Amino acid sequence: MRLLALILAITFIFCIFLGRFFYIQLIWQDELHYLAIDQWTREIPVNAGRGIIVDRNGELLAGNRVGYGIYARANAVEDAPGAAQLISDLLGEPYAKVYEKLTDRSQSEIVLSRRTAREVVESLAEHEVKGVYYARSDERVYPYGALASQVIGFTAYDRSGTTGVEGYYNSYLAGENGEILFETDLVGVDLKGAAAGYVPATDGLNLRLTLDYRIQACAEEVMGRALLENSAKAARAVVLDPRDFSVLAMVNLPSYDLNDIPRDDLKKLNALSRNSLVSDVYEPGSTFKIVTAAADIEEFLRGNPRALDPQTHVFSSARTRTVDGTTIRCWSDHKNGKHANETLAEALNNSCNPCFVDIALALGKETFYDYLAAFRFGRATGVDFSGESIGMLLPEAALRDCDFARIGFGQSIAVTPLQLACAAASAVNGGYYYAPRIVEEIFSEDGSVREKIKPALVGRTVSEAASRLLASMLEGVVRDGSGKKAYLEGYRVAGKTGTAQKYENGVIAQGKYVSSFLGFFPADSPRYLALVILDEPQGSYYGSTVAAPCAKEIFEGIIDIMDIPEERV
Repeated sequence: MRLLALILAITFIFCIFLGRFFYIQLIWQDELHYLAIDQWTREIPVNAGRGIIVDRNGELLAGNRVGYGIYARANAVEDAPGAAQLISDLLGEPYAKVYEKLTDRSQSEIVLSRRTAREVVESLAEHEVKGVYYARSDERVYPYGALASQVIGFTAYDRSGTTGVEGYYNSYLAGENGEILFETDLVGVDLKGAAAGYVPATDGLNLRLTLDYRIQACAEEVMGRALLENSAKAARAVVLDPRDFSVLAMVNLPSYDLNDIPRDDLKKLNALSRNSLVSDVYEPGSTFKIVTAAADIEEFLRGNPRALDPQTHVFSSARTRTVDGTTIRCWSDHKNGKHANETLAEALNNSCNPCFVDIALALGKETFYDYLAAFRFGRATGVDFSGESIGMLLPEAALRDCDFARIGFGQSIAVTPLQLACAAASAVNGGYYYAPRIVEEIFSEDGSVREKIKPALVGRTVSEAASRLLASMLEGVVRDGSGKKAYLEGYRVAGKTGTAQKYENGVIAQGKYVSSFLGFFPADSPRYLALVILDEPQGSYYGSTVAAPCAKEIFEGIIDIMDIPEERV
């Protein structure tokens, strides 16, 4: 019995050793191999070339300038004082600081300079300093400086993307670094006669944006001038192709130069680098009436008896509506000092709030919220950009009638500018809602396309019939109504003005407004849509007088750039 127990014990111990041997040889093999290599080699990084970024026409927006990094391995440095003096002279660094690095044996590799001019590296190479090495380390450059800076974004000191498409698509742009391997003994001293190994880097892929740098430059010029002339807090604009929601321009002013990033002032950098068109929300005001009108027209065409006939219904001439004890007023009298009876087209022309209160209440919360969901309010648009806000939409179950009434004309709801632009584009393009996109394709250095970012249809909002009728009414706003300052002779421009009061700490901020205009052309087959926003303009603050002229200038620029002939209007 004792013999059997001994045999079992020996067998058990043998199985343990056998299992451990199996684990080390087969399962732990790769890790141990790596640890062994790491013990008797030291690595100098070989940085991958970062992919470039171009606009839709191939114009370079983000590229690279060749630079070099200088590294050292303290255990391999033979003459630390001499090496420190030479490097100090070449780099303009204090001798003591360089010497301290070269004698720091607690680190296997020491970074002496991340970006150094070629001439400096060539001088260093001539002296053949033992233990000091160099490797290519490109520097990111932006040929157009501040152009589309919040969209393009920037890289960190290690050349990894931080913001904008540089950050969102970093995994494509970054590539994979390589390394140079040196054989050493256990304390890091080079082995005589040992050859260096080389693992090549794999360069990153390139991005082609949907942005057109010419349209971007035009929009930035127009909005920059408006920012100054109106002493506004900020000026923003987004230009879309309504046919597939390609982003043609995104303007956020004030801005900054990507080649001179204020990294030492994080508060300033965060404010200037923020793409407010995607990340920030605001009460849209009367531009939102496009959505309310679209819902009413579509419901009427579907035969909903609660919908108001968009062509024949005449709204009450009363200048106010009272809901839950709250009085909602029209911003102005319309004709000869009197508030006249009007149709939906006239209500859009005059931007009459009470009329859109009537529409919202007539449709009811459930139906109206179905349209808000279809137009993707309260949810992300799906744009290929980090930090997108979903806006602020009160839960239907908790919605008071007075708040619901205000949503009908663009209050008590907060949206991002991109959300509103996409909703309007869908309302007038036949009812097709696409995920907006900033990148068109990813391609390699030889020009071959690795990935095509195709237009993605998210859903339908309204019918083509409703869309056509709405577009024709909005054309009337520019021709006959509040949007006259966006009118272009020979072109069918349509749109809607907006003037919204700002809130601070839950109350109206006296004298602070957001002025906007949302327009598109050609009205019967939209190809270009622009949302223009001026935050806190001084003096005149109506969207009709401040924002509409900006949209007109942007459209004029697009017409010149694209050489668009006049239409028969």
